Amino acid sequence: MKIATWNVNGIKARIDNLCKWLEESSPDIACLQEIKSVDEGFPASRIEELGYHVETHGQKGFNGVALLSKIDPIEISRGLPGDDQDVQSRFITGIYPTNSGPITVGCLYLPNGNPVDTEKYPYKISWMRRLNTWAKQRLNLEQTFVLAGDFNVIPTGEDVHDPAAWQGDALFRPETHREFQELLHLGLTEAFRACDSRPHQYSFWDYQRGARQQNHGIRIDHCLLSPQMADLLRSCHIESYVRDWERPSDHVPVVIKIDT
Repeated sequence: MKIATWNVNGIKARIDNLCKWLEESSPDIACLQEIKSVDEGFPASRIEELGYHVETHGQKGFNGVALLSKIDPIEISRGLPGDDQDVQSRFITGIYPTNSGPITVGCLYLPNGNPVDTEKYPYKISWMRRLNTWAKQRLNLEQTFVLAGDFNVIPTGEDVHDPAAWQGDALFRPETHREFQELLHLGLTEAFRACDSRPHQYSFWDYQRGARQQNHGIRIDHCLLSPQMADLLRSCHIESYVRDWERPSDHVPVVIKIDT
């Protein structure tokens, strides 16, 4: 089974590329972030024509996440628990049947957190702690799950072209690293690093300053696996070629393959 995550940076601008990628890469489940669309405005019919079930958690002009799947979900939940005042659409989960039992796929768009001297950074840290609680509860139940999405976290200096340029940024601050490590310390496996130890493998390149051509990127799109899911992991790779298509997103898909 192939499970992928991709921040499409606007579904309306990216629908042609998305459909092309779905046909070529053919993931069984795809997690999308930054769809920037309300649910009723999402172009579901074009995706359904390719054989995918579509679930969205949209928001006008900002954020928004979606789950696309070749298999119908058993259950869908929208929103990250822990803050009833949070109206941002950043989290959707689906439970899917497999031959080895149900798996839970959590699709997330973690807050950026910049500028750090505003309320945006405390919101990011609070959101990460709520995600930690979500993961801890499911680990206690020994559920098979993956958290996949744009985490807006550069894990280490090996995941960024120029670490010095990112000092103090919300994606690279010590507090951000600490919260990300707390997730891993729960027992989650970061799929890409479990499969590929090479430095300077990126999932995002800015549109400006020839970043893609010079490979001046960062790796902020991740798949974190519960122990039960990690036992099923076969491979993880970044489909960076998608960045070179016409009208690309600044992110590219990250894909895991699991035995089911």
